Amino acid sequence: MRNIKLVIQYDGSRYRGWQRLGDTDNTIQAKIENVLSRMTGEQVEIIGSGRTDAGVHALNQVANFKTNSTMSTSEIQDYCYRYLPDDIVIKSVEEVDDRFHARYNVKGKKYLYRILNSKYHDPFIRKYITHVPEKLDLEAMKTAANYFIGEHDFTSFTTAKSKKKSRVKKVFDVEIFKDGDIIEILFYGKGFLHNMVRIMVGTLLEVGYGKMKPEYIKELLEKKDRSLAGPTAPPQGLFLYEVEY
Repeated sequence: MRNIKLVIQYDGSRYRGWQRLGDTDNTIQAKIENVLSRMTGEQVEIIGSGRTDAGVHALNQVANFKTNSTMSTSEIQDYCYRYLPDDIVIKSVEEVDDRFHARYNVKGKKYLYRILNSKYHDPFIRKYITHVPEKLDLEAMKTAANYFIGEHDFTSFTTAKSKKKSRVKKVFDVEIFKDGDIIEILFYGKGFLHNMVRIMVGTLLEVGYGKMKPEYIKELLEKKDRSLAGPTAPPQGLFLYEVEY
């Protein structure tokens, strides 16, 4: 049996997230699995590097699946391009070692969050950026972001329900860039909890508004209380940027 690796780009605007759900086919995973199953004549299940929520996008999501199909990788890619919706594109298809696992073999992930910091929103990019009309203190946000770097318990920054799974994650770097009215925040870590990036963004925005001091991030990490951190930032500004193996 062959092991096939996919690199996928998608606009998550109209989907209920990555993960297959029991009550709908309106997820990225379900759309791709349906096409691959029809292509191979097999019941294909794909393994993603991780889940993205409803409305979140991906520039380089990675997945793999097993198949007995003899189709070439270029034929698989062309078939997917023909039958997948226009907002999902398979960027590359590669046959890999049987031991490759898109989730378990991840060494690092990068997420990008985009903010339009201007009085008025831009109707042409509104699905791919979060509009923040209030003036933001970028230097305070950069100072606050440094507190996230390192290995911490991120209980204050997740909506994950399970008490059994560890909330400890390692963040390698957080960078904040500004170009004109567009602010980009790049998060780089070993892995991220459910809604962790969006809550970190929501908290950094509170700092940017002047409602929270940068050093309070340290206290939030120590207190392990989700109710004390900022709100969950909207999904449309978030992109799964890169997955490292």
